[in-house]
Amino acid sequence: MVKPFDTFEGIEKVTSGYMGGHVDNPTYEQVKTGTTGHYETIEIEYDVALFSYNKLLEIFFSVIDPTDEGGQFQDRGAQYKTAIFYTNDDQKQVAENYIEQLKDTFEHDKAIATKILPASTFYQAEEYHQDFYKKNPERYAAEQQERQRYQQ
Repeated sequence: MVKPFDTFEGIEKVTSGYMGGHVDNPTYEQVKTGTTGHYETIEIEYDVALFSYNKLLEIFFSVIDPTDEGGQFQDRGAQYKTAIFYTNDDQKQVAENYIEQLKDTFEHDKAIATKILPASTFYQAEEYHQDFYKKNPERYAAEQQERQRYQQ
């Protein structure tokens, strides 16, 4: 999820991590079991003068399947479900409005599964998870090919 955001002017930092669970300082080994309640997330620091919150939502929804209740593409489990974590009421309202408009673009039998949740403690993922697409370009490319198979 880092790469789609990492290339835009106004995005200052994208950090991989975990949020929303009941375990303090979780590790990837714990989170990947799906039992900690955490989502695998990213934290985005951006310049609001150069980049809008709405644009963050546009990018996010362009790379996920918001109707998938079981994870994302080949990544299955609660830790891979999608959520927007907001830090203030304005972000919450913008996200709610965005999803409301998005509903009209899907078939009526598909509900939006992406949750809108208040931000809680963000736990930074281990260093080997940071900038994964840069550190492991072959594996990242293979995972993207696998993802494309699910999208078809």
